[in-house]
Amino acid sequence: MGRKCQLTGKKANNGFAVSHSHRRSHKLQHANLQWKRVWWPQGNRWVRLRLSTKAIKTLETKGLSAMAKEAGLNLNKL
Repeated sequence: MGRKCQLTGKKANNGFAVSHSHRRSHKLQHANLQWKRVWWPQGNRWVRLRLSTKAIKTLETKGLSAMAKEAGLNLNKL
């Protein structure tokens, strides 16, 4: 599993680090990913997911089952 949000699919963005003399070097802007234990009421258990902080905020409003369905994620296999 790479550096990718399991619910939203966010991953690193290619960009340039630009110096004062405007020399450009490649850099990756990584997503802010966190390991998070989320209670899954339908399965009556905790599920451990690697989520972006934006996904954690959205999770509080939408709920785990709705977001997993949108992402096509099977929570039984986690």
